[in-house]
Amino acid sequence: MTLVDQPAPAAGAAPPRRLTMAKAMVEGIAEEMERDPSVFYLGEDVGAYGGIFGSTTGLLEQFGPERVLDTPISETAFMGLATGAAVEGMRPVVELMFADFFGVCMDQIYNHMAKIHFESGGHVKVPVVLTTAVGGGYSDAAQHSQCLWGTFAHLPGMKVVIPSNPADAKGLMIAAIRDDNPVVYLFHKGAMGLAWMSKTKRALGDVPAGAYETPIGTAAVARPGRDVTIATVSLSVHHALDVADELAADGVDAEVLDLRSLVPLDREAILESVGRTRRLVVVDEDYHSFGMSGEVVATVAEHDLDLLAAPPVRVAVPDVPIPYSRGLEQAVLPTPERIADAVRRVLG
Repeated sequence: MTLVDQPAPAAGAAPPRRLTMAKAMVEGIAEEMERDPSVFYLGEDVGAYGGIFGSTTGLLEQFGPERVLDTPISETAFMGLATGAAVEGMRPVVELMFADFFGVCMDQIYNHMAKIHFESGGHVKVPVVLTTAVGGGYSDAAQHSQCLWGTFAHLPGMKVVIPSNPADAKGLMIAAIRDDNPVVYLFHKGAMGLAWMSKTKRALGDVPAGAYETPIGTAAVARPGRDVTIATVSLSVHHALDVADELAADGVDAEVLDLRSLVPLDREAILESVGRTRRLVVVDEDYHSFGMSGEVVATVAEHDLDLLAAPPVRVAVPDVPIPYSRGLEQAVLPTPERIADAVRRVLG
C-alpha cells in the first residue's frame, strides 16, 4: 500500500504536467508503442475518431493504421484477433467500447484470453490489455452504464485494474501493457476529464513525464484518516474524497482507500486501514450482491472480526438494471449523499 496516489518522478525527470485522465492514458499507450514495436491498439472508433471517450486521441496520426486498427462492429472477431496476436508474441491493447458489451464476446475473453496460459501449463503467455469504459451518471441506460468489474474479477486468469486519477491512468496502463498476463483495464467515463461530460474538481492531476509503472495489486491511501475507512475504486474515490472533506467540518476524519486493482486485491492494505480506523464503508458502483463490496468485507471478517468496532456498511448499486430516468439513475448510483449517510451510520 502507498500513502499517496501520485508516483514520485525519477531523479532528473521533467516536472509533472497537469493532464486529464484521458490524456494521461493516451500518453502511457503512446510511450509504450514508441518503446516496443510489438504494441498495437485495436477496437471500434479508435482510429480517426480517437476513441469515443478520448482513449486514443492522436495515436493514429502518430503511429498509422497498421498499429492503430479500426475494427468492424464484431467484438468476437477482434477479441479473438487480439488473443491470437498476444499468443504469437505481440502486445495488443484491445478496446471494448463499453464493458456492457463483453457478453457478445464472452467466449473469446473467458474461455481463451483468460485460460490459455493455464491450459498450456504456463508455456504460452497472453500479454493482452482489454480496456473498456464503465460507469453511469449520464442517462445511458441499462446496456451502457454498468461497471461489471466484479464480474471480470470473478473469472480466474485475468488481472483487473481500475484507475481513479490521471497519474494512475498512465502508470497502470504502462504496467498492464508490460505484464505477461491478460489485464482488464477499466476506465470510468466520468473520471476521464472530457469537456462534453460533467467533471469532478479532480479531473486534472499531476502526471510525471516519461515512463513509470503503478504497481498492479497495490492500493493507495488517497486521504489518511482515523475514524472510518472508505474503501472504493474509480469515480467513487472522487465522491469519497468530497464526502471526507465535508465531514471533516463535523470533526469526522475519514480515510479514503483507493484499491486501484481488484485482481490482485491488496488485502493487506484493507486490513491495515481498518486496523487503524476500526470502521469500514465500502463504496462500489457495481452491483451489491456477489461482487467487490462483499469481497472487501469478507477480507476483514475472515481475518479478524475484532478489528471492527461496528458492522461494516456497503454502498452499491441495487441488483436492478441501471435506469434511463435521471432521477431513478441517481437513486441507484453510489452518490456522495449515500456515502455520507453510510459513514454517519457506521459511526453512529
